[in-house]
Amino acid sequence: MDNLDMATREGSITTVPGAAAEALAGNLRGEFLLPTSPGYDTARDIWNGMIDRRPGMILRCAGASDVVAAVRFAREYDLLVAVKGGGHNVAGNAVCDGGLMIDLSAMRGVHADPAARRARAQGGATWADFDAETQLYGLGTTGGLISGTGVAGLTLGGGIGWLARAHGLACDNLVSVDVVTANGNLVTASEAENGELFWGLKGGGGNFGIATSFEFDLHPVGPEVFGGMVVYPLKQARDALARFRELMAEAPEQLGGMCAVGTAPDGQRAVFLIGVYNGDLVEGEALLTPLRRMGGAIIDNMARTPYRVIQTLFDAGAPHGLRYYWKSSFLDALPDEALDIVIEQCRRCPSVKSKIFIECLGGAFARVPREATVFDHRQAFHNLLIIGAWEDAATDEANRAWARETWDVMQPHASEGVYMNYLGTEADEGANRVPDAYGPGKFDRLVALKTRYDPANLFRMNQNIRPA
Repeated sequence: MDNLDMATREGSITTVPGAAAEALAGNLRGEFLLPTSPGYDTARDIWNGMIDRRPGMILRCAGASDVVAAVRFAREYDLLVAVKGGGHNVAGNAVCDGGLMIDLSAMRGVHADPAARRARAQGGATWADFDAETQLYGLGTTGGLISGTGVAGLTLGGGIGWLARAHGLACDNLVSVDVVTANGNLVTASEAENGELFWGLKGGGGNFGIATSFEFDLHPVGPEVFGGMVVYPLKQARDALARFRELMAEAPEQLGGMCAVGTAPDGQRAVFLIGVYNGDLVEGEALLTPLRRMGGAIIDNMARTPYRVIQTLFDAGAPHGLRYYWKSSFLDALPDEALDIVIEQCRRCPSVKSKIFIECLGGAFARVPREATVFDHRQAFHNLLIIGAWEDAATDEANRAWARETWDVMQPHASEGVYMNYLGTEADEGANRVPDAYGPGKFDRLVALKTRYDPANLFRMNQNIRPA
């Protein structure tokens, strides 16, 4: 193998000896890919079609030993490192130009223990993988809203899902994490072992190492829940959103909900009311009936539905390969003026694939002590997510401008902070938004933790916490 020119963490180029690369490849259980290798383009492809980067090499890991070898290799040659789990991150941090991409997407094992009500998932597993195994026993934990979302990325950033009001975030249900740190050691983090690292992994993203497996507490879920969406024309949006707001303000914690504006499958602008009730099915149907009785619905698919199917509810609306750009803020309240802004911005949207979502929080999400996790902003009752989605690269700027404008005009109604999993790149968001994700008092603690576990900032392709 010829010597390889690779990007370093500082953006310059270093030469990796071909013999060293061959030795690494020979010791892997997984695949070693160069830009000329079959499967390279598939491996570097991720969910956001705007991201088109070419790593110098890709290591498709088969297990934790491969991850350890990859980290030690990157450290030895001071390489730029990107880490891919589910590859669903909108900012595109899972893939780099030059440097080394450590791909965990083949590590998708999930084992559920119904007696202990625990499950362990590998670092490349998706929520579809997780739900398939845990639902065999009518169990689950808070997971992503799109089935292809990676367990790792969602959990490390917090983890909002349909069960958050009943059982808290994905990170609130963590029992332990196996993680390869920047020095190339595999350690376990839990309340009893490496407790400060465990705290940092509950919302601090991929800053402190590469998580190779996660252990979760499980809860009774389904296997059937009552839920789905009812969709009305945009002319009914004000009344529909107000009715939804009132319902969620008094709803029991078993009801997870969100609303949205966008374009219905028939091409008309519309309002979407979505609810998922994990409890008695008759009670769930009765609770959601007021949302279904406004008349003139375009779609009403609320029904008794397997939880695994509910977890795919948004899959078709967020397909792999579209061009995506997001903006987000927490909202303490949702006054009429905010509803009017959301509706007007839907009318102004340049793409039929874009949507504005408002997620409903509260319940168990709000009861977790603030200091228990890195994830902050437990007092917020709503989360605003503006999803720009389109196909044509020629319309990139128009669609990004719409998302930024929508975020700007909603800021009078925003509370402090932002959900880290919904952040874009630092160039788009500004350097201050990463500290904003953690709230006052926590960021300094995170910097100290980063300095301890990754003083050279090897893991920097993320929502980065720079070491002191």
